Amino acid sequence: MSTIQSLTPKEIVAELDKYIVGQADAKRSVAIALRNRWRRQQVPSPLREEIAPKNIIMIGPTGVGKTEIARRLATLAQSPFFKVEASKFTEVGYVGRDVESMIRDLVEIAVNMVKKEEKERLEGLAAANAEERILDILLPPPSAPPQHEKWQENSPGFTVKSDSAERLPVETEDAENSTREKFRDMLRNGKLDDREVELDLEETRSAPMVEIMTTSGMEDMQSNLQDAFSKIFPKKKKKRKITIPEAMEAITQEEMERLVDMDKVIADALQRTEESGIIFLDEIDKVASRSSGGQGPEVSREGVQRDLLPIVEGSTVTTKHGMVKTDHILFIASGAFHLCKPSDLIPELQGRFPIRVELSSLGKEEFVRILTEPESALVKQYVAMMATEGVELSFEADAVEELAAIAVEVNDKTEEIGARRLHTVMERMLDQLSFDADARDGESFTVTADYVKEQLQDVVEDRDLSQFIL
Repeated sequence: MSTIQSLTPKEIVAELDKYIVGQADAKRSVAIALRNRWRRQQVPSPLREEIAPKNIIMIGPTGVGKTEIARRLATLAQSPFFKVEASKFTEVGYVGRDVESMIRDLVEIAVNMVKKEEKERLEGLAAANAEERILDILLPPPSAPPQHEKWQENSPGFTVKSDSAERLPVETEDAENSTREKFRDMLRNGKLDDREVELDLEETRSAPMVEIMTTSGMEDMQSNLQDAFSKIFPKKKKKRKITIPEAMEAITQEEMERLVDMDKVIADALQRTEESGIIFLDEIDKVASRSSGGQGPEVSREGVQRDLLPIVEGSTVTTKHGMVKTDHILFIASGAFHLCKPSDLIPELQGRFPIRVELSSLGKEEFVRILTEPESALVKQYVAMMATEGVELSFEADAVEELAAIAVEVNDKTEEIGARRLHTVMERMLDQLSFDADARDGESFTVTADYVKEQLQDVVEDRDLSQFIL
């Protein structure tokens, strides 16, 4: 168990506070859910297997931080995380995605995550192997001795060069080793960077594309067939002349691929999916029944819920990497629930989401904090981007207040999209500066409240225009 996963609830909330403003109740709920995973793994068997994850429903309008909370939580836990919109699923037999596909997607994410970690672990060994291969190219081994000469294994003045029958004089081998070390130093110090070498590199040619029109539940066949074709049509190698730094990078990548034990990677990925996977079901309210008529789209919505139920309850899903049990995957659902309420979900599904937390709408004060406080705050992002053009950008406090006020006003007049409105307002306000930045190298630019009003007032006042631009 990683140390990050064993953070206390207070520490988890403190980490989430670095990126997300407000929503204390939601942070508290997800922090407890994450800590409960660590607690469950400390419980001895067989009781451990009986402890089910406490799935969560987040209720709140768009743009208040529901997705961001779940994404940051997965990063904290170093867990496979997959976000999917529940409205993309349809009942089996209808056109749409099979609900089991989200588990297959989660497994793919876990495989890529574990493979990346394994490559990082093996990077040093792969680089060392690549260095030796480059040196072998620069200093080819001597040709084998003539067949008529007799090389005695224990003759004075000779030593074993390798596992083969080849024998070299001691003085020759010492000279070779000395030359090899000199080349190694030159290689590491960049003195050979301009030299080119010839390598056999794999061509980046993909296998033939295979597309299958199939009913729900069979979509995994396309991926399996493409994998099969990639093995039937192996990648061809082509001789290329490249510089030594490029060769080092290419050979290091090749060595990492060779060193990674994919059987172990897949086994670890399956275990990580089962024990710490997180699936974020967005727009769960779109599959809730809004009437009791039981006809038309309501039937399909209820069908999706019934298809989701066994996955959330705990079942075994077949993937191309193996069987995956969903019993301990954490499901976090979210929805605005404008036209319905959580009680409109079928009772069985409601029971699998015992924790419900309501996220509040964001106002001017929260927008000001979002613009300035988080580690990746929008103001900090734009300052960093302008710095790449040599422009020193700064914001007065009044300017940030004005931006927040305009974002709130536009949300009230048009569509409520929460903090996402800040992105459009900021981009529109800095449009001219962003366009001219390359010609302002070395300049300083301060955003004032008057500048914000000047850039945005016309659009804000014209309600019809703001619907299209902001």
